[in-house]
Amino acid sequence: MSVRSLLPKSPRSVAGQVFILQAAVVVLLVISAILVLALQTRRDLDNEAKNRSVAVAETFAHSPGLIAAMNSPDPSRVLQPITEKTRSAAGVDFIVVMDTKGIRYTHPLPERIGKRFVGTIEPSLAGKVLVENVQGPLGHEVQAVVPVTAPGGKVVGLVSAGLTVRNVSSEINHQLIAILGTGAVGLALATGGTALATRRLRRQTHGLGPAEMTRMYEHHDAVLHAVREGVVIVAGDGTVLLANDEARRLLGLAPDSEGRPVAELEGLDPGTAELLASGREATDEVHATGDRLLVVNQRPTDGPGGPMGTVATIRDSTELRALTGRAEVARERLRLLYDAGVGIGTTLDVRRTAEELAEVAVPAFADFVTVDLPDPVLNGEEPNPTSSEMRRTAVSGIRDDHPLYERGRLIDFLPSTPQARGFGSGHAELVPDLSRAPGWQAQDPERTEEIIGYGIHSLITVPLQARGAVLGVANFWRSETPGPFDDDDLSLAEELVARAALSVDNARRYTREHALAVTLQRSLLPRALPRHSAVEVAHRYLPAQSGVGGDWFDVIPLPGSRVALVVGDVVGHGLHAAATMGRLRTAVHNFSTLDQPPDELLSHLDDLVGRIDQDEAGATGGLEGSAMTGATCLYAVYDPVTRRCCFARAGHPPPAVVRPDGSVEFPDLPAGPPLGLGIMPFETMELDIEEGSRLVFYTDGLIEDRTRDIDVGMELLRQALSRTDRTPEQTCQDVLGALLPGRAKDDVALLVARTRALRPDRVAEWDVPPAPSAVAGMRAAAAAKLREWGLADLEFGTELILSELLTNAIRYGSPPIRVRLLYDQGLTCEVTDGSSTSPHLRYAATTDEGGRGLFLVARTSERWGTRYTAEGKIIWAEQLLPGEGAPPPDLDGEALLDLFPDDELL
Repeated sequence: MSVRSLLPKSPRSVAGQVFILQAAVVVLLVISAILVLALQTRRDLDNEAKNRSVAVAETFAHSPGLIAAMNSPDPSRVLQPITEKTRSAAGVDFIVVMDTKGIRYTHPLPERIGKRFVGTIEPSLAGKVLVENVQGPLGHEVQAVVPVTAPGGKVVGLVSAGLTVRNVSSEINHQLIAILGTGAVGLALATGGTALATRRLRRQTHGLGPAEMTRMYEHHDAVLHAVREGVVIVAGDGTVLLANDEARRLLGLAPDSEGRPVAELEGLDPGTAELLASGREATDEVHATGDRLLVVNQRPTDGPGGPMGTVATIRDSTELRALTGRAEVARERLRLLYDAGVGIGTTLDVRRTAEELAEVAVPAFADFVTVDLPDPVLNGEEPNPTSSEMRRTAVSGIRDDHPLYERGRLIDFLPSTPQARGFGSGHAELVPDLSRAPGWQAQDPERTEEIIGYGIHSLITVPLQARGAVLGVANFWRSETPGPFDDDDLSLAEELVARAALSVDNARRYTREHALAVTLQRSLLPRALPRHSAVEVAHRYLPAQSGVGGDWFDVIPLPGSRVALVVGDVVGHGLHAAATMGRLRTAVHNFSTLDQPPDELLSHLDDLVGRIDQDEAGATGGLEGSAMTGATCLYAVYDPVTRRCCFARAGHPPPAVVRPDGSVEFPDLPAGPPLGLGIMPFETMELDIEEGSRLVFYTDGLIEDRTRDIDVGMELLRQALSRTDRTPEQTCQDVLGALLPGRAKDDVALLVARTRALRPDRVAEWDVPPAPSAVAGMRAAAAAKLREWGLADLEFGTELILSELLTNAIRYGSPPIRVRLLYDQGLTCEVTDGSSTSPHLRYAATTDEGGRGLFLVARTSERWGTRYTAEGKIIWAEQLLPGEGAPPPDLDGEALLDLFPDDELL
């Protein structure tokens, strides 16, 4: 706040008043000069017009040949061209030649020739030159009339020349513009000079008016006497110019000290006198004057002509100094607590959190710090309150050669030690003098003697308590500071450890949850993928830095030598994400048994997720985090017989298809919404896949990164996959090495499958007429094919399966009917018909003539089932190959009887 802001507002400052006066004088002077110049210019132009008119008229009147031309038969024809040419050259508006009667021979207006001259001609007929202003044919004119005399002196004619007043006024206006411009420039220069002078005056008076300046002096004088700081102004020659009341009190100056040299002041401290007389700059210098501690600040007061002196401010800091020590201690403790809040708990690791506590407290609070925690706490479990065994988890000190227990040692503290008492009671223990602490010395007499001999003399033990549980103890040891710990140190240690205990407990809880989540996820993810003849598979799963997540993958064998490849991602991390992932993986397994197209399977999965979301939202009251919304999935089915793959995805990144030549393609599959939204149907896309191609499925953690665009990640993936002749295992290594050189920030699932094809000679197909007589022929054809494949041991079972399935298709189904045998890891028998009715396994009554065929199929085959297509259904049955499983059942008469309950055979 400035001094002026404290004063009443004045209408005008001194500088402003001077400026207005000077500006008014300058304006009047400039206007007067302009008027004088304008009048003078007009008079000069009028005279110049008259003189020019007389000169032109006289010159033309005395020109040779004029009299002869006037006496010619047609004077106008001779003189008119000459006068016009002369008029233009002389700069006049007209030249008129007339006779002694005033009849014109020439005129600028040809129609005026022959008419009487307008003006006075009598004085000119008498031989005089006349100049007059008349209203002529051209307007208001200034003209001169000159006689034309013959050699004898007789006037034989007259010549008049002149200018119109309009042209004279135009010339005056041109001159007036220049005069006004010159006046404006003069006015601007004069005003600018006045403004500069006024600005300098305003700077020197600080824009104050006379009344303000008077009031400012009064206020200044009142402030100097009222302020609680001493003010001393000293001139350049060392004379005291001003000393206010406080300065006189603090320095003990006499009332007449002003005007005297500093060196002559009585009672002034020599150091203070030297500072005031030297004129040097000083900042917060402390000077002892009697029983006071004075803080002096001094600055020079420089003026335009050089240094004018110095001004010094003096304040009494006697009481402030007494508080400074305590304030500094409090500030250091606050800084320690602040550092603890920032530096402790930066990770969710129990050991690292304990180390951070020890590092923060050394050397700001203690010379050595040790932290002891029970093993259950380190493993994320609840501590055992009845056990005093603790492991030394962190050690920090000002030196490394200390005799304290080393890190990692398991210590069983005796009940007499401060550590055991603090862990058991939950209260901090203060040991001011370790040499007089027999309970602590009993723990290890030899080592405690070394500790005391090393110089460690005082101890504070504080239990780490959080949420009602004691998690361990922190020990603060002092050696360098001579004095022992006191009660203030104890309270600080308790507050410091209380903050750290919450971080330790958070890390312990995270360790427990992380271990549970890892265990859950490992139990839910496939430990080993099934071997399948259709694909060669390799996979990787990398957890995120923050823990386990919801990424998952699977390989599911399907009937007909087909295989389902699936990868999914649940948003989030932790137990909920892992549990959600397990539910989705189980659901996909269950839905895959229905053998539906990928888009229908995703629709079922979408409905399931929506229902689970609704159930969990109702059970938890709509709490955030309970829903699955955000899960994505990519599901594909590969058929090695047709070498076609069907894809469908729900908000998941597209797969990569790597051809045998190394070309990489990311099929533009219809994206579909994430699971659980239920807003759009899913779509299936089919692709022809060459044998030896690699299908690459992945989650978004592989290609997404905060430091790069997703397109960059896709391009890196393309480059990593473009190498040829790479196995799926090598492909996984290539991809992870290129995209994730370090630890993944998000969890990543990667599944690589290299496709194989079932050879045509391992597939047999027949069209079957819809007649019962065709069954026998079909059995014979199938038996012949089995003998060709070397599977004669499976003839009887296959014939039995074909008989039952074909009979059902002919009796209950509709054409077309087809039979297909697949010789792969097992023998698959498929019967296709055009109906959508599905057979069911049931018990047949004693009187039923049928209903037992599917019992025979179930007993003969390893497994059987039905899948639906756009043209109808396929009933299939698989048998194990000889030597790869249990031998085919011996279906003799007794075996067939065993298929039915005894009461039905009675």
